[in-house]
Amino acid sequence: MFKGLSNLASLMANAGELKAKAAEIKDRIAAVRVEGSSGGGMVKVDASGDHRILSITIEETLLVSNDKEMLEDLILAATNQALDLAKKAAASEMSELAGGLGIPGLEDAISKFGMNDSPI
Repeated sequence: MFKGLSNLASLMANAGELKAKAAEIKDRIAAVRVEGSSGGGMVKVDASGDHRILSITIEETLLVSNDKEMLEDLILAATNQALDLAKKAAASEMSELAGGLGIPGLEDAISKFGMNDSPI
């Protein structure tokens, strides 16, 4: 019981360091860039580690085909792939940066963050 209290006291004493580390993690995650693609690269979606869609590129031939459903499917697939890659990259960044904080169970919890195949 007292060991838990000593861990809590240690965390409180290092609150400033934790706050700085959290800001660093947030900045590094936002700087991560990933690309999802579908249709053999005919549709590309760029996303950041903080799950923001940065750009969508559609090959011109898809636009002249007038196949709306296929284009929607390709955009959806590329976007989902980009967001999945962003989630995994963010989890990797968080795990790397948070590893030295010494919070019991934190690395385990973070490592599971990016490994879930369910949608966000």
